[in-house]
Amino acid sequence: MGRVTERRRVTRIRDGVVSARPDTLVAEEPLEIRLGGKPLAITMRTPGDDFALAAGFLVSEGVLASAQDLRTIVYCAGATEDGSNTYNVVDVSLAEGVELPDITLERNVYTTSSCGLCGKASLDAVRTTARFAIADDPPVRLSPELLARLPDRLRAAQRVFDRTGGLHAAALFSEDGELLDVREDVGRHNAVDKLIGRALRDGRLPLSRTVLLVSGRASFELAQKAVMAGVPVLAAVSAPSSLAVDLAAETGLTLVGFLRGSSMNVYAGEHRVALEAAATPG
Repeated sequence: MGRVTERRRVTRIRDGVVSARPDTLVAEEPLEIRLGGKPLAITMRTPGDDFALAAGFLVSEGVLASAQDLRTIVYCAGATEDGSNTYNVVDVSLAEGVELPDITLERNVYTTSSCGLCGKASLDAVRTTARFAIADDPPVRLSPELLARLPDRLRAAQRVFDRTGGLHAAALFSEDGELLDVREDVGRHNAVDKLIGRALRDGRLPLSRTVLLVSGRASFELAQKAVMAGVPVLAAVSAPSSLAVDLAAETGLTLVGFLRGSSMNVYAGEHRVALEAAATPG
C-alpha cells in the first residue's frame, strides 16, 4: 500500500549556500471508487483512510446516509494486468434494499468547481439529495472567542503537515470546542470525505451540533459535503466562494470565512454565532 510520505532528493539553496539533501514529501496516488463493481469516480489522494474516503464521498453524493446503508468496502484485487493489488481501487457494496443511484456524468459533475454548471443547477442538485435538514438542527451558539481558538487546535493536530508542509486538513469540533476528529490529505475535499466517512461508519450521522473547520478556502464542494453530512457550521481559514455562500444561505448552514486570530467573516447563518459578544459601538 502507498505510504503517507515519501523521500526525494532535492537541491537546497539557503543564503547562497547550495547543498543536496533528502526531503519529505506528501504522497499522492489515484483512488478509483467503484459502486457495485461499476466505476464511479477517481480522485487524487494521500493513501490512508481509503474506506472512509469512499464512504464520505458517497455521503456527499447522496448515496449513503447511515452505517446501515453500507454493506462492504473492499480493495479490488487484480487491479492491474499482472493481477497484483495496487490498493488504489475500492469497491463499495450497498446494503440490501438501498437504492442504487443513477450514476451519470450529469449527476456527478456538479461536485467540481470547474464543471460549468450554473449556480441554480448546482444548488438544486444538493437540495434534492440532502438527507438532513440543517435549518431544523437544534441551535448552537458559538462565541467568536471559541471560533478563534479552533485553527490553532487544528494546526497542533496536523502531524504529517509538520513533516511535509503539503497537506490540507479538516477537523470536526463539538459546540464546546472539543476536537472530535481530524484528517489530513493532499486534497481538502478528500480530508473532509475521510472525516465524514469515519463518522458514517461509526454511526454518528447526522453530525448535529458540530463545527467543521477546513485549512483552506470554503468552496461550494466543501459546503455541499457539510450539508450532506448534517454539519450546521462550516468554518474556513480562507475565503468562501460565492456559490458556497449561496448554498449556505439556501440550506441554513452557518458559514465562517477568513478565520484568523480574532478576526472572521460570517457569511450566512449568523444566528449560530454570538455576535452580541463581539459587538462594539460603531
